[in-house]
Amino acid sequence: MNDLKLYKTSKGIFVEYQEHWYTINAVWDELVNRKDLYNNIKSELAKLSPQQDAAALVQQHILPPIGDQEVWAAGVTYYRSKVARMDESEIAGGASFYDKVYEAARPELFFKATPQRTVGHEQEIYIRRDSTWNVPEPELTLFINKYAQIAGYTIGNDMSSRSIEGENPLYLPQAKSYDKSAAIGPCLLITEHPIPQDTTIAMKIQRNGEELFNDSILINQMKRTHTELVEYLYRECSFPNGCFLMTGTCLVPENNFTLHEKDQIEIKIDHIGILRNTVKVNNS
Repeated sequence: MNDLKLYKTSKGIFVEYQEHWYTINAVWDELVNRKDLYNNIKSELAKLSPQQDAAALVQQHILPPIGDQEVWAAGVTYYRSKVARMDESEIAGGASFYDKVYEAARPELFFKATPQRTVGHEQEIYIRRDSTWNVPEPELTLFINKYAQIAGYTIGNDMSSRSIEGENPLYLPQAKSYDKSAAIGPCLLITEHPIPQDTTIAMKIQRNGEELFNDSILINQMKRTHTELVEYLYRECSFPNGCFLMTGTCLVPENNFTLHEKDQIEIKIDHIGILRNTVKVNNS
């Protein structure tokens, strides 16, 4: 594989390339917004020597791969997501909205999190204490640079308070955006070509060592294209440091499932890696 994996850590920025590790001396926001990022980093690596024992150092000091970027999300991009949203909103009379947006030309896009509300690999992720139905949503997440170009990919977990959103679709911001409501990581995948359409997203949920959920899907099941989502997001918004866009989920636990504190969520996406988080009730 010729892909690059870019890691942000408390010890600096590291690149994994062809089983070698390199340290890049750069400011994160400036680095990820370089034009032609893949070839730019490859050219820089040609001038550097591999660093020994960097893999263990990265794992010990890893941070979410985010600087001063906002995190946004797209909804109802998979058929299963449409069905789940219609189920949760049926009593409130909002079910038809999700059916309409699935078929509409304009996608659903919403603000998800600031960097301060975003966590990384092996960090705690929160569920709201005023919600009775909480689920994770594993999503391929785009990094889009300030030029509106898809420059990389990571794994995202768009935590959702379904009891709140189901009560009234207008409560979506409260159901989606709160402290530690988003996780991304473990790295930023930088590719020469778009990520393959046969890429698999998989999710496992464990409680006290028991597996409660295990499923996977190909990203080619998305109704919308990545470039379509980016075009709408950047149509009237500017992002001086770029932004992240979660592209939607089709892995939804059954309606009788809700997360508990200390549950383990593991999301795996081909080519990128694994994002693992432990659930905590937000009692702050």
